[in-house]
Amino acid sequence: MLLAAILTVNMPVFVFGQSMGNPRFTALSPQDSTRLEEQRALVAATIWQRYGEHSLTKTKADIPILQKLIDDKVFDKSQTYELQSLGVAFGDVLAHELSLRWVMITDEYGTDPTLRLKNTSTNVNALTMISKRIEKGQAVSLSELLRITRKALAQIGKGTWPPNSNAK
Repeated sequence: MLLAAILTVNMPVFVFGQSMGNPRFTALSPQDSTRLEEQRALVAATIWQRYGEHSLTKTKADIPILQKLIDDKVFDKSQTYELQSLGVAFGDVLAHELSLRWVMITDEYGTDPTLRLKNTSTNVNALTMISKRIEKGQAVSLSELLRITRKALAQIGKGTWPPNSNAK
């Protein structure tokens, strides 16, 4: 079971997953890797078609162009697969910046790709991080999501997660 811990930091609610119970983590299978590559390719092709821009680097350098796709509403809230593909591309940035790695998680909700912190049960659900917000009509700032995720992971590392409910 995933515990949804909530941070509010000058933006709509940010949901950060930390697994409780007995989730199972496994390495990506060749099929899982292919699926993620297809989603990355969809985003890269869209960037090329819309803006004639470069390929994705999986670094912070991708944030402005991924944000442009969001700001320009290239994918609407009914395009879940495409929005989750943006989540994969942003997840690559998170993985690079925060030393996370793509794995598969299996829990009572099914099996999905997630970003895992080392060999802990802490995981970041990058696949749906963007799609859930857009589907709810919330604004999405990728720079802010990176900042908040970095802060939450630092707190976990210090043993101060979840934050005190009175803290701001």
